[in-house]
Parts: sequence; structure tokens; C-alpha cells
Amino acid sequence: MTEPAGENRNRFGPALAGFLVPIVLLSVVVLGFRQRLFWDLGWRGGEYAQVFLGVVLAAVVAGIVLKAARPRPPWRSFGTGLILAGTLGAVSAVVVIVAILNALSRMY
Repeated sequence: MTEPAGENRNRFGPALAGFLVPIVLLSVVVLGFRQRLFWDLGWRGGEYAQVFLGVVLAAVVAGIVLKAARPRPPWRSFGTGLILAGTLGAVSAVVVIVAILNALSRMY
């Protein structure tokens, strides 16, 4: 059985947009931490870590919901990008935690 023309197109644009949205949000959180953006409001490292993990979790959950809901094809690709960016954010958080724990274990 053949597919109609245009049905099996590569959806790189929406997938890239879905990837860039959480990556930009995660970058803003990291830059806000480095610049002490909300320091006067009492934000320290823990609040930024919670927001970072919240963005990661929200991106993964939103991507899974978009993939499972089976909307029109561009949104499914957008969901794929969200899942990839959320996974990358989670992996980077784990790498940072392992590096910090490794540095602390070598102090003494």
C-alpha cells in the first residue's frame, strides 16, 4: 500500500522548535543563577535547582502527552523535541551532581 504524497514528510522544524523551547528555558535558569537574578528575593541555589528540574520534568511530561494524544503531525514532532530536550536536561543535571559528589569525596 502506498502512502499519499506528503504524508511521510520529515518534520525537522517542529522537532527543533520543541527542542529549543526547553533548552532556552533551562539556559535562562542557569544564567539567572549565575547572575544572581532573584538574589534579593531570597533565591539561592536550591530554588534554581527546583526550577531547573521543574522545567526538565514539564518538558518530558508535555512531550509524552503530545506524543500519546496523537494530535496532528507537527505537534507530535514538537513533542519529540520536548522529550529530547528534557532528557538532555536530566542527563546534564545528573552529570553535574556526580561531578560535585566526586569533587567533595576527594577533598579529604
